[in-house]
Amino acid sequence: MNKTQAWIARENQYCAQNYYPIEVVLAKGKDVWLWDIKGKRYLDMMSAYSAVSFGHSNVRLIKVLKEQSETLCVTSRAFHVNMLAPFLEKLCTLSGMDMALPMNTGVEAVETAIKAARRWGYEKKGIPDNQAQIIVAKNNFHGRTLSVISFSSEAAYKAHFGPLTPGFVEIPFGDVAALKKAITPKTCAFLVEPIQGEAGIQIPPPGWLRACQECCNDNNVLFILDEVQSGLGRTGKMFAFEHEAVKPDGLILGKALGGGILPVSVFLARKEVMEGFTPGSHGSTFGGNPLAARIGLEVLTMLETEDYIARSRILGEELLQALQALKQDCIVEVRGKGLWVGVEIDTQKVSARKVCQALMHQGVLSKEAHESVIRFSPPFTIDSQTLQWAVAQFSKALDIACKHS
Repeated sequence: MNKTQAWIARENQYCAQNYYPIEVVLAKGKDVWLWDIKGKRYLDMMSAYSAVSFGHSNVRLIKVLKEQSETLCVTSRAFHVNMLAPFLEKLCTLSGMDMALPMNTGVEAVETAIKAARRWGYEKKGIPDNQAQIIVAKNNFHGRTLSVISFSSEAAYKAHFGPLTPGFVEIPFGDVAALKKAITPKTCAFLVEPIQGEAGIQIPPPGWLRACQECCNDNNVLFILDEVQSGLGRTGKMFAFEHEAVKPDGLILGKALGGGILPVSVFLARKEVMEGFTPGSHGSTFGGNPLAARIGLEVLTMLETEDYIARSRILGEELLQALQALKQDCIVEVRGKGLWVGVEIDTQKVSARKVCQALMHQGVLSKEAHESVIRFSPPFTIDSQTLQWAVAQFSKALDIACKHS
């Protein structure tokens, strides 16, 4: 047993097996690069599912982390803190929302959105108690809490975790006619990702988001977007909804908001939606803590004042074109927006995981989605030359994996 295998075996002895990681043990990260316990260097083409958009151990963010951690970290929301207002004000200004409720992980913010939508449905729309319905999209991914897996399309996410939470209606992603048909007087919200990440970077037809917003507006239904993965520059815009110039009633952010350092998330919404929350109705000990707020504020300032979003747009187009130019038979489709690209693999010829394992041996790290798609979402700090190198290694990995299938 080599050093890597021994370390993995040790972890497996004590850690619940709820993940299936690529077999590498990482020990260090700097910018777009990662090093394993043996000192081998890898290019990070995953960014922790978009959480590390500014690279590992970003100098500017680490400086802010140190400054704030030496000043004030956590007090709970039992008291006001001086960093929360600037952070939330910046968030609301950039997103066009009225108010925000800070949380920690993305799924906590999703749960917050669900609670807000239901309470709005009962108190503002007049839906009879305990009958509110939320429409969701097939193949969605909004996290793994019990309520959220209750409306997942993945049977494996739900198996033996019941009884599940009722009140959700599923429609096909990208189908506005299905949305119109699914809406009833008991519908309080439509919760959807503008681009489905975990489903394999699924992009809806042009104009779909706008049509959904109009449909929701016409029927007094909240239009809530989950941009935990797609938001904060990942698609080449500050928010993915900006590609169609729509304005949601509620917006969920996370991952990149913590700068790859801390879990920071938030639910933003119109004031009318947020008015449902009263003291004691919802909360989080760590949500909105001074350290998280300071990091989040710095992340937003960096996105607003530096060229990260433009880099995502320009380099994303370069990555998309380079991957589309590959001639391997096992590639079914390449799709993406910004530095967020999915390569769908013909699983009759080779599994996506085998390709990811071969890619690891070529010095590039990524991970499969739904067994058939390989995701590429590098930090915004990557340069063109490194991006082209990554595509070349991917091409080699495809050849190796297909040859040994």
